[in-house]
Amino acid sequence: MERLTLPPGGSAAVDEYLEYRRYKQHKTDFETIPQQRPIDLPCQVTGCQCRAYLYVPLNGTQPIRCRCKHFADQHSAAPGFTCSACSKCSGFHSSFTCACGQPAYAHDTVVETKQERMAQGKPVGQDVPYAAMGGLTGFSSLAEGYMRLDDSGIGTPSVEFLNSPVTAMDHPFLKALQGPSSSSPETLTNVGISSQVSSLRRPEEDDMAFFERRYQERIKMEKAAKMKGKSPLTSTTKPS
Repeated sequence: MERLTLPPGGSAAVDEYLEYRRYKQHKTDFETIPQQRPIDLPCQVTGCQCRAYLYVPLNGTQPIRCRCKHFADQHSAAPGFTCSACSKCSGFHSSFTCACGQPAYAHDTVVETKQERMAQGKPVGQDVPYAAMGGLTGFSSLAEGYMRLDDSGIGTPSVEFLNSPVTAMDHPFLKALQGPSSSSPETLTNVGISSQVSSLRRPEEDDMAFFERRYQERIKMEKAAKMKGKSPLTSTTKPS
């Protein structure tokens, strides 16, 4: 029996391929777009009881568990998703929290057309060369949005969006990196012109280099503001 050796990161690529293969076991090609909403992707596997494709997230490369401690594939594919490994579980329900900060059970699998998503102002993927690629638009298109290294959507966020203040609705990671909430008018005036110039992307910069430079500039600006806010030490002399 031949033994296969995977390079570093190879197991993740295999997991992504298996996830894509499970997806393609469902009907995804339609001669005419169905009129009912939401659009169902019925299973094409003989004997399977699932009604439509339902995405189950992974924790890195590991499958997530139900609150009964069993995996998703140990639950029935029929609606209700009862556990086949125990009798106490009333249905698959996982409290696993994904990158958006919300638990898995708060998510739904929704299938929409490109035109419908664009009409709602939602992001869409790039058009693929041929249908067999499914939703694969790049080497990292199956990764979480913030981990992608290629442009898997239409266009990149505007500078105004990237520089917008962090709100309570943003991801906890952004809140943790949020700088001081207030700045003096003098500081804002001093850095206003230079900030506008540095926010422009240089011709030779890619996405990672641009964001790293902007991050380092922000760190330097905050350090300078803190140093300027410190009062200088004064020395006193005794009268003779």
